[in-house]
Amino acid sequence: MKETAWKSPSNIALVKYWGKYDVQIPANPSISFTLSEAATTTRLIYKQGTGNITIYLDGEKTPSFLPKIQGFLERSKEFFPFTGKMDFEIHTSNSFPHSSGIASSASGMSALALCMMSVKKDLGLPINNFMEEASNAARLGSGSGSRSLFGPLAAWGEHAEIDGSSNEFAVAFSDVDPIFNSFQDTILLVDKGEKTVSSTVGHGLMNGHPYAATRFEQAHKNQSALLTSLLEGDLDTFGAIVESEALTLHGMMMTSMPYFMLMKPNTLEVLNKIWAYREETKHPVYFTLDAGANVHVLYPKSHKDVIISFIDSELRTFCKDDSYLCDEVGQGPVQL
Repeated sequence: MKETAWKSPSNIALVKYWGKYDVQIPANPSISFTLSEAATTTRLIYKQGTGNITIYLDGEKTPSFLPKIQGFLERSKEFFPFTGKMDFEIHTSNSFPHSSGIASSASGMSALALCMMSVKKDLGLPINNFMEEASNAARLGSGSGSRSLFGPLAAWGEHAEIDGSSNEFAVAFSDVDPIFNSFQDTILLVDKGEKTVSSTVGHGLMNGHPYAATRFEQAHKNQSALLTSLLEGDLDTFGAIVESEALTLHGMMMTSMPYFMLMKPNTLEVLNKIWAYREETKHPVYFTLDAGANVHVLYPKSHKDVIISFIDSELRTFCKDDSYLCDEVGQGPVQL
């Protein structure tokens, strides 16, 4: 028996990926901050065998994860042709609570893809580009997982202004003003419950959506404008695009058929508080949302003390159990 282990972060999209084609090809490009503290650690124990898989989450056997893992290995057998001839014991844990508004599928699938790449390397199989292949494989388990392989920012999906961009894997994006390399992300836990509609179902509802074509065109334009703001350190434009993208994501949900809403009343209270505070103080504090009710508060590290004070005094009351998580932009996965 041998083993390998990787710690891989989650990420938060700035331009949102929403809608996809088979198999796991994005309908529009996206770009994300790689997080630092929010990560999945996966230890993979492997030996020659017959394809048996056992999964442990936080030390407890978790057979409910098996179908997702089996589906991932089936889709990624082009990269990992050896899976049917080996037995795997997967031990995984997250540094953040479940349903906290952080994409555990992105960090989890990227960590597993990296472990599988390490097995491939150990077996002496040919590897062209380790991280690129890992990103491509992670995409087949979680589209946004492709972006977790690189930091401080990662771009996924073909885009005219990003060299080497691809629909099959993400690429690192570092052509940014230094202010963004230490940007803070404080996640307000407005709701800790399970989402009423999964992201997989939500993506599917973009098929035939009346505004889909316009949305995909908008994403390309927003990505171009965001790249310029990142390069120039233009916080006002950065914030305007990121907030618009978050609201557009939820607008697509509310105008699909069937329609649904993942924001909660307290989500809207938080957004209005952020707008009012920014207007009054001129501090550079912005928000984004994932496909859920929780709010990611984004701001430069130089403003951390004053923004945390604002969160404690005015936003914390809208969080479930007064809870929030503090994170920042990170550099990507680490082999353990």
